[in-house]
Amino acid sequence: MARAGTAKAVHEAPGPADGGESTVTVIVAALANLGIALAKAVAGVISGSSAMLSEAAHSVADTVTEVLLLASLKRSARPADEDHPLGHGPERYIWALLAAVATFVGGAVFSLYDGIHTLVEGEELGDPLVSYVVLAVAFLLEGYSLRTGLRQARGEARRFKVPFGRYLRRTPDTAVKAVVLEDTAALAGLVLAAGGLLGGQLTGSGVWDGAASLCIGALLLYVAWVLGRSNAEFLIGRPLPRGVRDRIRAELLAVEHIEAVMELTTLVQGPREALVAAKIDFRDVATAAQIEWACEQAEQRLRETVPAVRRVYLDPTPGFAQRRSEGLNPWP
Repeated sequence: MARAGTAKAVHEAPGPADGGESTVTVIVAALANLGIALAKAVAGVISGSSAMLSEAAHSVADTVTEVLLLASLKRSARPADEDHPLGHGPERYIWALLAAVATFVGGAVFSLYDGIHTLVEGEELGDPLVSYVVLAVAFLLEGYSLRTGLRQARGEARRFKVPFGRYLRRTPDTAVKAVVLEDTAALAGLVLAAGGLLGGQLTGSGVWDGAASLCIGALLLYVAWVLGRSNAEFLIGRPLPRGVRDRIRAELLAVEHIEAVMELTTLVQGPREALVAAKIDFRDVATAAQIEWACEQAEQRLRETVPAVRRVYLDPTPGFAQRRSEGLNPWP
């Protein structure tokens, strides 16, 4: 079988720039959360509400999260270099994982502690009027931030032609996923805090406020777990979806001189960045030049079919029949 030398056929091409829209989404969320955190803290001190203080911790954690997400977008956008030949795309998942930890430590742990402390020790309720005003304003700001994130996520879902819920579960753009989940949790937390204030105002008991704080903590715990698991999966290495892998295999088989795809490996490296590596059985009568042009055509077809594919590595490999005839293991 003719070979293109002893080296693998490698193709690399620049992909579309990513992160611009995600950066705007994260900045909007960060500015909203910073102002909301200060207002909630002041309202919590004035009203003596543990739920408001928990919401302040929630917003502080969200602000830290957005700063870490901005760092992830900036650092992961750096181009490949000699020390990082595959680029810096996966670095976004390291910072996003730290953001999930910040949500857990800064929001969930404080809220759970404050809720338990209130239930055990009780609290003196102050004037809740300021808290109601802050909650109303915070609801509007969080709603605007969520709207920005949802608009981007829905646009991406339409572009990839997948249902919105599935896109949000599987998207490699964890920055947008974090904004959508955290802002959704923030709106739910505001409703819980308002319920705790109202319950305490009607009954004169701080139990309602403490229970609301516990619910906010549990909500943040869930969000931190979902985001942490998602980023950990990408750090470990997640392949492209099965349907996309099937399309890649079909495109490879459609190239002249390619008889079989012995092994196919794909790896998501960023929201719009993926690697494809495959062991290819070329026609035994193909010349070295034909194999080289087949590799070139395969790279072009893959990039047209899946624009996220940035790197293609093709390894000429003997087919099953040839390996058996030569007494080799039929499975490469």
